[in-house]
Amino acid sequence: MSIPLIPEMPEPVYVMSEEGFRLATYTWGDDDAPVVLAVHGFASSCRDNWVSTGWVGGLLREGFRVLGIDQRGHGMSEKPVEPRNYQMPLLVSDVEAILDTYMIDPVLYLGYSLGARVGWHVAVDLGDRIERAVLGGIPDGRPLGRLDLAQANAYLEHGTPVTDQATQNYVRLAERVPENDLGALIALAGGMRFGDENPDMGRPPQQPVLVATGTEDRIFDDSKQLASQLPNGTFVEIEGRHHFNAPGARDFKRFGIDFLRGGA
Repeated sequence: MSIPLIPEMPEPVYVMSEEGFRLATYTWGDDDAPVVLAVHGFASSCRDNWVSTGWVGGLLREGFRVLGIDQRGHGMSEKPVEPRNYQMPLLVSDVEAILDTYMIDPVLYLGYSLGARVGWHVAVDLGDRIERAVLGGIPDGRPLGRLDLAQANAYLEHGTPVTDQATQNYVRLAERVPENDLGALIALAGGMRFGDENPDMGRPPQQPVLVATGTEDRIFDDSKQLASQLPNGTFVEIEGRHHFNAPGARDFKRFGIDFLRGGA
């Protein structure tokens, strides 16, 4: 049976987080195939990041099963508006709850941007459940630290124009996906500033990890530096792409799928 470039989106199956938030999950492929857990970036969704860009179709053609999720605050998942509900350990525990519910491990991990950052911690904290990982556009420093919360909140509450360029980019991204809720996403950006979640501190993942970042991405050098900290890390450049258009790049899919198949 031929597999379309853009497979249909199945109805979500909901998994409950530790605190009782509904997390939307989606599956494609044969039950006995190797599983790729696909985790999207900030202000995106499973559909936006992985289905519409051709990733899911490409993985299915290579014989994988795909388990996609909408992270809390995104897509069809529940969207709390308190920053305390978006600390990194909670996003990691969401992944654990999904793996527990589906009773599958180990899995292959595919993440982009915030999803890559979550994957860094998942690979460390749930090490025996993650075989290898592709981390695209993994953020440096504190996640979403470039977003100006004051300007974002003023825009949300009063329609005040956003003048900060990075914040403008994030707001445009948030408003592009129909299911998004800007208030929840601003809360997420605030929640990422709790605690100390800098990925260049502490233990790096020990599994084989591919880090891929666009050459026009502001975080390119820092992302490359992060890759150098990995004992089994590989870094690839996504030529001519910036942070917001790299997910759909043909080279990213080619390098990533080959790596998930066991390539170096």
